[in-house]
Amino acid sequence: MIEFIKGKLDAVTPTMAIIDCNGIGYGINISLNTFSAIQSKTEIKLFIYEAIREDAHVLYGFATKQERELFLMLITVSGIGGNTARMILSALSPSELCNVISSGNEKLLKMVKGIGLKTAQRIIVELKDKIDNIGADNGNGNMSAKTLSIANNEIYEEAVAALTMLGFAQAPTQKVVNAILQEEPDAQVQKVIKIALTRLR
Repeated sequence: MIEFIKGKLDAVTPTMAIIDCNGIGYGINISLNTFSAIQSKTEIKLFIYEAIREDAHVLYGFATKQERELFLMLITVSGIGGNTARMILSALSPSELCNVISSGNEKLLKMVKGIGLKTAQRIIVELKDKIDNIGADNGNGNMSAKTLSIANNEIYEEAVAALTMLGFAQAPTQKVVNAILQEEPDAQVQKVIKIALTRLR
């Protein structure tokens, strides 16, 4: 079992981080919240969940233990796999997700791709009591968005690439991202992706 991986951040996108750990490059799936927390750092530590399948070993990484704990709770819910759990944690911060579950806000959960009414209700029912043990703050204070000094077209390309990797079709993704950047030309890439996640179905 891998508890965490610590090393040099070799490359990062909104969906994937590559950590150079003693000369071995680990490709680790990340959420948008973790991307926001690590994008400006050179040395990072990610808490790991390793999904072992017949055809692959997939690593999921989290900036905080609290985010990983939420991920582990989500994948215990029937119908929620690793990628769907990561999608939820990209659309909502850990504190927002705790508040959504605690308040029974199924409408907000339904805005995440792949989450229908029944699944949203199941998440709330199964996790409402467990979520109290985590608390609303979740150590998420270090996950505030940071200014990205990149051109608007680079933000467009990175957002489209990340959303495509998450399973959205390219044509509607390009249209939605373009519309968001027209509405908010100064938006950072993680904000563009977060807004797009609420519009794409």
